[in-house]
Amino acid sequence: MDFSVVLFLLLTACISYLIMTYGRMLQKRGQLPPGPIPLPIVGNLLQLDTENIAQSLIAISKKYGPVFTLYMGSKPTLVLCGYETIKEALINQGEQFIGRGPIPVFQNFTKGNDFAFTNGERWKELRKFAVQTLRNFGVGKRSIEERIQEEVQFLIKELRKTNQLPFDPTIIICRSVSNVICSVLFANRFDYEDKNFQTIVSTTNENFKIMSSSWGTLYNIYSEIMDYLPGPHKKLFSNYEMLRVILQDAIKAHQETLDPNCPRDYIDVFLIKMEQEKNNPTSHYFIESLIMTMQNLIYGGTDTVTTFLRYSLLVLMKFPEVAKKVQDEINQVIGQNRPPDTEDRKKMPYTDAVIQELQRFTDIGPLSLPHLVMQDTQLQGYKIPQGLPVIPVISSVHYDPAQYEKPEVFNPANFLDQNGCVKKTDAVMVFSAGKRMCPGESLARMEIFLFLTTLLQNFTFQPLVNKEDIDLTPIGSAVENLPRPYQCCAISR
Repeated sequence: MDFSVVLFLLLTACISYLIMTYGRMLQKRGQLPPGPIPLPIVGNLLQLDTENIAQSLIAISKKYGPVFTLYMGSKPTLVLCGYETIKEALINQGEQFIGRGPIPVFQNFTKGNDFAFTNGERWKELRKFAVQTLRNFGVGKRSIEERIQEEVQFLIKELRKTNQLPFDPTIIICRSVSNVICSVLFANRFDYEDKNFQTIVSTTNENFKIMSSSWGTLYNIYSEIMDYLPGPHKKLFSNYEMLRVILQDAIKAHQETLDPNCPRDYIDVFLIKMEQEKNNPTSHYFIESLIMTMQNLIYGGTDTVTTFLRYSLLVLMKFPEVAKKVQDEINQVIGQNRPPDTEDRKKMPYTDAVIQELQRFTDIGPLSLPHLVMQDTQLQGYKIPQGLPVIPVISSVHYDPAQYEKPEVFNPANFLDQNGCVKKTDAVMVFSAGKRMCPGESLARMEIFLFLTTLLQNFTFQPLVNKEDIDLTPIGSAVENLPRPYQCCAISR
């Protein structure tokens, strides 16, 4: 057969397939909440700024409302915007929206053997185990507070070594924050020069940069294609494998020295649980799930707090009058002769308000990790079918004009009443909301207060440029809003 005929038939078949696929897409679209018309293959991707997805989605919501359908490639996704809408879905209808939607940058490595990116009984069991084990090792109690206080002092020593010269705070802060969760997982903190620890910190930091870039976005939409294409996304999985080797070696060492009557850390407790369930064919406790749940905890327990602290220092250098008022409150309540503790927060309303405003304003997680509709339901008059992925746009909560008078302005008064007392609000969802909230929320809140107040107790941070020239616009917005790279000087107080 002539080659041109073969080529013609092949093209005809491809075009026919695309037409049928697109027809089915449009037919299904008619059964979902309204949204922009998708194109074949790319869906609505061309309508998104992959460097600022959250703002693109908020802009679309102004036309189609707070509940709309968007096509990520050829697959429909439900998008939720605004505090009331997200509260209705994730909290009031928590069981219906409790599933974890697709996020290949993680799931193609964890393969359902973890608690953060899986569903069903495995998610429930492994999450419950992780929360209980963290609590048993002091999370939310005085013992973990003492670990954090100790680690912050190591950070203070490292910052003093800068001799008030310019430095990039990224890795210095990341090492200190990571050591808190590592002390729970591995029984002891790492020395900052430990090679394995440096690998944990550097690979975690690099992966979040990639996931928050356009490459991470494209991989989540077209993972089947991207797996065969070169690019920075390939580094994600080599970094995961480097972490796996470290975890495997640590688990092996623990197996050789395990005392079932005296568990030292998360690894020991998991290994004991494995032994108890060794004859259970449906057990969720095996080495691979130990590796993947530890990976969940390292990533979750390192990057969010690190990014928040980096971003917060940048904001406070932009608004030094706010930093000064926090330092004045530190002087009044704590002084300079002892480290801060969590009880101090009750006596520090301005500092508390500043922290909440920093969480809102920096908007570290602009998009919640995808959810999944687990049963047919209704939301704001629309029928929502089971199995539909859901993206709650957390930025739309933090910048909701119905909740904040001038959401684009950094203003700690958003969280203070007329008497200067802390004003509570649920319209801060930095740890998401509902039953899929971050299991390390209590640990993160404690870390944020102790790290930030201790840093400001000991130092005044000065930028290398005029405060007017500090750019607070984030880079990346797929997984995290990251502050632009910067250097500063830590001036001892």
